[in-house]
Amino acid sequence: MTSQHYLEIDGSLGEGGGAIIRIGAGFSILFKRPIRIKNIRANRSKPGLRMQHLMGLKTLSELTNSELSNCEVGTKEIYLNPGYSLKDHIQVEISTAGNIGLLLQPIQLACLGVNSPDNIEIIINGGGTFGKWAPGLNYLKEVTYKIFKKHGFRIDIDIQKHGFYPKGGALVKCTLHPLKNSVKPLCLTELGNIDLIQGKIISTTQLKQKKVGERIKESAQNQLKKELKIDVEIEYRYVNALSPGVGLYLWANSETGACISSGTILGERNITSEYLGKLAANELIKYIKKQIPVDNYLSDQLIPFMGFAKETSRIKVLELTNHSKTNLELMKLFLKRNYTIKKKKDHYIIEIQ
Repeated sequence: MTSQHYLEIDGSLGEGGGAIIRIGAGFSILFKRPIRIKNIRANRSKPGLRMQHLMGLKTLSELTNSELSNCEVGTKEIYLNPGYSLKDHIQVEISTAGNIGLLLQPIQLACLGVNSPDNIEIIINGGGTFGKWAPGLNYLKEVTYKIFKKHGFRIDIDIQKHGFYPKGGALVKCTLHPLKNSVKPLCLTELGNIDLIQGKIISTTQLKQKKVGERIKESAQNQLKKELKIDVEIEYRYVNALSPGVGLYLWANSETGACISSGTILGERNITSEYLGKLAANELIKYIKKQIPVDNYLSDQLIPFMGFAKETSRIKVLELTNHSKTNLELMKLFLKRNYTIKKKKDHYIIEIQ
């Protein structure tokens, strides 16, 4: 491959992490623009591609019949020449606890620009449904993909087996339904009224004797009822998995079409169940009290979607995250779109014209 016709992307841009690889590769397929990404994760303690990035790139290139340069763990520069057709089925084997949500991120972006095949089915054997610094699959299912669906893009997730660090071992089916019409612009600037807060706690059977699910539920409910006058429904489940673990998240749908969440909260050694429940509750409470319709974990996921919508989109966020800044800069490399960030007293408005 030569660099003559490739869009060059500096992998140390912004926060300089894996998001540049995922969003850059997804945009490359979406806009049929060959790319070269250099200085991959140059500022990190272990620079270059890690296994999860490598797996994501190879899966994306196989699904989209794209040409990917030779790469391995530690590679600091890649080329991607996008294909012009998508397979309707692919099976992925993950031998680690690599996060499945991050694997799907460039794929869902690439699929925004196609209207065939009717369905694209991805079977993922292995990996993690929960992971640090990454969206859990339940969060994607209840928050991100619900927002996508309201604006024209449907993605279904069937979690047949959960996976936790370090062994992973999940089994997941993801079905993407390519757009039949154009993406509707996003306008999420008002939270509005919330009648119900929901929650889900997934704990492995190894923790059942300690009643981890019950204790987290009670703690979260008590904190929510103490701070808010809103009905609460939280459920917990115990599941079989190769490694012990617990993940939880709370969410709430509002009358304006917004869906806010605590994000995915993971259990860790030496952190009590009571602390986890209270932590998740307080994360959600801050958005409700400040009337924020887009949580910090959703904002960067929406930016590529907003950029692809032809009309102006805008969202109101509590914080301007590093991932959001990076995704806005990546969008500008591929699209002739302008964006503005307006800082208010206790929030920001991100607008893509």
